Amino acid sequence: MVRKTALVRDAIFGVISHMAGARSKVRLIVLATALCSGVGFAGTASAQQLRFQFTDPSFGGNPFYSTQLQGVASAQNGYTNPKATSSSTPAQIFANQLQSRLLSALSDQIVNLIFGANPQQSGTVSFGGQTITFSRGLTDVTLNITDAGTGQTTTIVVPTTLTTN
Repeated sequence: MVRKTALVRDAIFGVISHMAGARSKVRLIVLATALCSGVGFAGTASAQQLRFQFTDPSFGGNPFYSTQLQGVASAQNGYTNPKATSSSTPAQIFANQLQSRLLSALSDQIVNLIFGANPQQSGTVSFGGQTITFSRGLTDVTLNITDAGTGQTTTIVVPTTLTTN
């Protein structure tokens, strides 16, 4: 192989020396040397077997890569929901929290009427267009919640536990 490369190099240099002047001769010699060195290595090549692996954990890839994929997807997502409500003002947040606390206190009173120290057999509580009626049976308590605006009724049956002394 080395002898073949030397013959090719000598042939190229011979052609260059007949074709070019002194200045062009240097450029062509450099080009010829580069070509010859490439010809000498053209016959050898090596490779390794390709190995494929999924990166997405949904397809069996690395599970620690999921946060990276989620971050990239979130950064690229330009979608905004046109039906999304705007952020609440501090006054609206306060009103919602106050309403929640008042309804919670009202539900505590109803629970005390049904299950408290002096439980009632039945009763009715009305507030804000809703009526809650309850009646105690032997094994359960039945609550009926009626919306005065729509007439829709929701029934909740709560089993009672009997304690024996």
